[in-house]
Amino acid sequence: MRVSLKKPLILAVGLFAAIVTAPVSLLGQWPAYPTASVPRTADGKPDLTAPAPRTADGKIDFTGIWNYAGVLGFRGGPPPSPPGTPPEATFWNIEAGIKEGLPFRPWAAELRKQRMAVESKDNPDAACLPLGHMQLHTHSQPRKMIQTKDLIVILYEANAGVRQIFLDGRSAPNDDPQPWWFGYSRGWWEDDTLVVETTHFRDLGWLDVNGAPLTSEGKIFERFRRPTFGRLEIDVTIDDPKAYTKPWTVRVNQRLLVDTDLIEFVCLENEKFSSQIRK
Repeated sequence: MRVSLKKPLILAVGLFAAIVTAPVSLLGQWPAYPTASVPRTADGKPDLTAPAPRTADGKIDFTGIWNYAGVLGFRGGPPPSPPGTPPEATFWNIEAGIKEGLPFRPWAAELRKQRMAVESKDNPDAACLPLGHMQLHTHSQPRKMIQTKDLIVILYEANAGVRQIFLDGRSAPNDDPQPWWFGYSRGWWEDDTLVVETTHFRDLGWLDVNGAPLTSEGKIFERFRRPTFGRLEIDVTIDDPKAYTKPWTVRVNQRLLVDTDLIEFVCLENEKFSSQIRK
């Protein structure tokens, strides 16, 4: 349900906190149904430290429902990263864990400043449009990954987003196609790591709530790893020379959800925000 707020994105943090701390019985959910092929301990609990599953051809299998395992980043940053690993990304402020800040070009820094000055009211999510690439990675609503030999489909509960990652060896489009909200993603394997290159984004997208931009010239490289049955690590490199002076990398940690499923989320149902910002 959408609520009418004068400062919707800021006050939404309080609503978000209330939701995630509410008893499970108060939240919409599917009836519990045991997830198949989950290793379990002697007492029947999921053994999330077990080895990651593999497909019939020996590849790591990312299939499952995953939930963001980081912090929102509204009032502070993530915990320090282990030595040799990238800083963690956060939903609200993607640079919260980057000590030196993002390497903005002046115009990009000014654009983010302008977006923040109006409380991020133009963030596509506020109008029930698709969230930015990194916001989907760090959103508190879960996502379901479905993996086949030649394709991974990610279903996002947030705004009912759908993303495809092609694994069939195709090249990137070169005929100036219509830009994509989620970009055009192609993946390949490097041992047990899935490497994904995404291009052809819409111009001036939002990487976080604060409005760090991504231009149509940008590329995003992701390295997906599943070190254990219940843990997913995604190292994300933003390479956008139009907006940033050099590439930069953050890590997204996600945890497996078992014995559950996605629920229906229709953003436009009872949506009140658009009428408020026009007043």
